[in-house]
Amino acid sequence: MSSSARANARSRVPLPRQAEVVVVGGGALGTSVAFHLAEDGVDVLLIEAADLASGSSGKPVGGVRAQFSDPANVDLGNRSLELYEDFAQRPGADIGLQQPGYLFLLPDDADVARFTDAVAMQNSRGVASRMLTTDQAWRLNPYIDPDRFAGAAYAARDGYALPHAVVEGYAAGAERFGATVRTQCALTEVEVRGGEVAAVWTEEGRVRTRAVVLCTGAWTREAGRLAGLDLPVDPYRRQIAFTPALDPAPPRIPFTIDYGSTFYFHNAEPDGLLLGIADPDTPIAFDTEYDPVWLPLLQGAAERCAPALADVAVARGWAGLYEMTPDRNALIGEATDAPGRILYAAGFSGHGFLQAPAVGEAVRDLYRGREPRVDVSGFSADRFSRGLTTNESLIV
Repeated sequence: MSSSARANARSRVPLPRQAEVVVVGGGALGTSVAFHLAEDGVDVLLIEAADLASGSSGKPVGGVRAQFSDPANVDLGNRSLELYEDFAQRPGADIGLQQPGYLFLLPDDADVARFTDAVAMQNSRGVASRMLTTDQAWRLNPYIDPDRFAGAAYAARDGYALPHAVVEGYAAGAERFGATVRTQCALTEVEVRGGEVAAVWTEEGRVRTRAVVLCTGAWTREAGRLAGLDLPVDPYRRQIAFTPALDPAPPRIPFTIDYGSTFYFHNAEPDGLLLGIADPDTPIAFDTEYDPVWLPLLQGAAERCAPALADVAVARGWAGLYEMTPDRNALIGEATDAPGRILYAAGFSGHGFLQAPAVGEAVRDLYRGREPRVDVSGFSADRFSRGLTTNESLIV
């Protein structure tokens, strides 16, 4: 069945009258949660307001890595890498996983010191990252200007994959274990009776349930309100650009990031490059319209990092949404200040795709009352009211 035929079929699936758990959101997080719950024997309904991967999961870069400065983020990334490497067997799909590594370029000695500490911590948790000289970094990526940087950090196992393939793989896997996946079906209300979740209401009707999992990405603040929660997630536009096929064709290079500017680039088919940068002046908004006015910012950062790319042609581009929290770390947990069983996995601030496999496992275990393989307690949304936030220093 073609992808369009599958999408049409899921939009016509009859809505069940009841489900043990309703997962809201059909991106990488929602489908991963649905798959892991269904595989564990839970009766799951996944609802998505549009089509699968139509939100943030439809337009990310698809990066996968375990290089972070916080141990919990390292563990989520590392476990997710394991699961992505096994994706062809479980749930069973080709996700186009490429592992040329992630290369962080560090502008000054303070950044080198910070990353040296982070790499030591990563190594202690099983991540084979290492510090590089700028000449070593240049050998991995000859586009860069080694004289512009003080050092680099690299992990050869990192890389990128195809987000749509991941979402479809998880959704199809969930369906094989009995889950219902229904698209074009928005959540409109979480019904509470006697202090417990009794049902969810959708545009297509009511479904009895005792548990809801919100995996609603950039739309989480409003979805949280429907469930009686304050989940501080805001949308920010992020844009990327693609070059045409280049002559000569680019060598295979790592996913490369200038830590100072957030400019990044890596290989793209056919024989081109993908380029991106975070615009610090982007306002909070649900804006997914590509705006070429952004190109001078991109080109200026490219000139400083990789001068040969400063004037490279741009064939096309698009915009998507980052789902940002105040401290740039995810929200994962079960609500303690709302009636009934309401769980959430959202606000990943650009890291949702790369952490989706491990988070699906963790939410399954939280629902089942088991200790998750990765300790996600620090990602509870109540950290904001308790003053326990930290600012993740390796986020770009």
